[in-house]
Amino acid sequence: MNIVVDYGNSSAKVGIFDHHTLTDKRVFREEEALKDFLQNFPADHFIISSVNTDAHTVGSWTTAKKKFILHYTLPLPVKNLYATPQTLGVDRIAGVCGAQQIFPATNCLVIDAGTCITYDFVDAQGNYHGGSISPGLKMRFDAMHTFTARLPLVHAVADAALIGNSTETCMQSGAIFGLIEEIEGIIRRYSEKFDGLKVILCGGDTGFFENKLKASIFASPELVLSGLNSILLHNVSR
Repeated sequence: MNIVVDYGNSSAKVGIFDHHTLTDKRVFREEEALKDFLQNFPADHFIISSVNTDAHTVGSWTTAKKKFILHYTLPLPVKNLYATPQTLGVDRIAGVCGAQQIFPATNCLVIDAGTCITYDFVDAQGNYHGGSISPGLKMRFDAMHTFTARLPLVHAVADAALIGNSTETCMQSGAIFGLIEEIEGIIRRYSEKFDGLKVILCGGDTGFFENKLKASIFASPELVLSGLNSILLHNVSR
């Protein structure tokens, strides 16, 4: 069994894999609960991606025979052509590795809808090129409130009106439909440039957007976990 850990800012997502198959997923918000789980789960292999927690400390909690920390120097199942790999978010590279696992030998655009919206492209030859980053949905609402004198702090709603008839509904229309048009536009540009493009949507806002986009997409909320497992298997087999 493989254990993969995606340690974010507020919680740790843990995936348990039997080779390529995700058999279970846990979310831990308390470090002690994660430590207890890892110390008592008999894993063969382990990998962690962490944005702000000491990955070496978390790795010391597991008895797995082989342990890996996702870092820009770790060998990947894709060729990383990013100009500054040391600055690349580990969740972004895990996402494209997950996409290649689902759609091998295919041009793939990964859209991670979270705090920021990240767009990442891996080509059919397994070359990761990079992409783009823009503000996510919550960040857009926060920015309108923070950087203006009178706009309130509002939140996304599933049934936002295209034509707002109050300040609150106008802000909801602008943020939500503006972001939908952005995503649709990026997908269109990539589709015009790359044949047979597959678009994979992941991240915390996947559920909000997956039925609002006209483009054909493949929703994969656990793409980062699958990508981490793909990286783990790649290194175990070396």
